[in-house]
Amino acid sequence: MSVFEIVMLICFGAAWPFSIAKSYRSRTNKGKSIFFLAIVFIGYVSGVIHKLMYNHDPVTYLYMLNGTMVGTDIMLYVRNVRVQCLPGEEVQSPDCP
Repeated sequence: MSVFEIVMLICFGAAWPFSIAKSYRSRTNKGKSIFFLAIVFIGYVSGVIHKLMYNHDPVTYLYMLNGTMVGTDIMLYVRNVRVQCLPGEEVQSPDCP
């Protein structure tokens, strides 16, 4: 367990609640990238797998917490695409069929 790893995860994790709140309130994906969210999510899942296989310590839970927040943001991204594709919406998503 490294103090620097803990600080890194806390700093990264501090940003996600703001991103989630913005996605929830705005009901739009403006400025979001599903590709970026997926890469970050894969990174956190890889961190959890590494910790479970080679170095299980309390930092594992920080990886899990951050991964859960990114997963929540991904779900809101999907919801917002659906909202933006509704008839009468001001901003149409480029992901609309």
